[in-house]
Amino acid sequence: MDQPVEGFSKLSKEEKIDWIAHRYTANPEATVALLEQYWNSDKQLQQLHDEFIENTLTNFYLPLGVAPNFRINGKLYAIPMAIEESSVVAAASKAAKFWLERGGFRAEVLGTEKIGQVHFLYFGDPGQLIEFVEGIQPVFRADAQGLTANMEKRGGGIRSIELRDKTTDIKGYYQLHCAFETLDAMGANFINSCLEQFAATLVREAGKFAPFAELDPPIEVLMSILSNYVPNCLVRAEVSCPVADLEAESGISGADFARKMVQAVAVANSEPYRAVTHNKGIMNGVDAVVLATGNDFRAIEAGVHAYASRSGRYRSLSQAEVSDGIFRFWMDIPLALGTVGGLTGLHPLVRVAHEILQKPSAPELMQIVAVAGLAQNFAALRSLVTVGIQRGHMKMHLLNILNQLSATRQEKETLIDHFKTHTVTHNAVVKALEANRALK
Repeated sequence: MDQPVEGFSKLSKEEKIDWIAHRYTANPEATVALLEQYWNSDKQLQQLHDEFIENTLTNFYLPLGVAPNFRINGKLYAIPMAIEESSVVAAASKAAKFWLERGGFRAEVLGTEKIGQVHFLYFGDPGQLIEFVEGIQPVFRADAQGLTANMEKRGGGIRSIELRDKTTDIKGYYQLHCAFETLDAMGANFINSCLEQFAATLVREAGKFAPFAELDPPIEVLMSILSNYVPNCLVRAEVSCPVADLEAESGISGADFARKMVQAVAVANSEPYRAVTHNKGIMNGVDAVVLATGNDFRAIEAGVHAYASRSGRYRSLSQAEVSDGIFRFWMDIPLALGTVGGLTGLHPLVRVAHEILQKPSAPELMQIVAVAGLAQNFAALRSLVTVGIQRGHMKMHLLNILNQLSATRQEKETLIDHFKTHTVTHNAVVKALEANRALK
């Protein structure tokens, strides 16, 4: 255990498992059996999964559920969600059903621009650099033509290449700030390939630019990489209804419910400790759909939280208001998603998820994902300002507790019935199970 391993990647999967099991687990035979238990019996399908990443040992399962009854821009959806947390799918489904009877969700894409940057150092005259970059704009595009031709045929491609002076932050630091349209692809590989070509063009052309002759080197490229901050790749999701229509949902007057919802959002806007949890609830819905559709939820998370901090203070992503007797609840959120490329065409369950969603385009998927996040946020706030978050969550968590306690199927049925009228806590479940077993 205290010795490094050489050539681990060259071992077979079985050899990797054996090495891990015998050096890092207490019961190697049980570990090997468990890891192999999660292999798919279809060898070709298992090989596909093995080749998604490096040093694969087995498959790691997450439940794939579905939240039905989402009406979005007049179209009905059942939304696939891959997540391990209890109550998320149920809460989203409940919110979808509530708004189904009130016109459903509305969503619109506000922009689809994505950003990449070439970061470089230059210590010459700033004016000469500006002149140089402006002069080689056509060269950037010509050199990248082999990369952009197919994207341009579909209406995408390079939108702009802008020089940005960052020397107030770091001495000599400049960047090419580049905007792209990647259509139905998330576009990471396309953008990074273009950026690396821009960097090569920048260095090559700098070597031929006479005013840079005394600089050695004229330009030093540090790195070329896309950004996961996409404030111009934005989608809005919203719902609204007369305040009076909220009464049946909350058990309190519609006016009181609306007032509390608006105040709850105001708290999240003013208090970062609350805003983080508030937005995490939104991401419960967002990430579950992003994962189910084979997109990069880490990139989405990073971009979303940066967007929530764009004012210089971390704030709520969602907003609420009451105006002229109408309650309105909405959210703008940056989402760089793809429906082609990556796992979308490789992972069999991802393909099924896209089929369930009626094979959406990337802009349509942006709208669906945003709506799932808004629904989740509405459901959480509704619970918080009425009955509290734990009643519904712990009801959904009951099965997890019973499974931890190795309850039988009959015991589960008995305890689920019992807790229809009792408060769920871990201690209460333990005592009820013990009492039930004592009667046998």
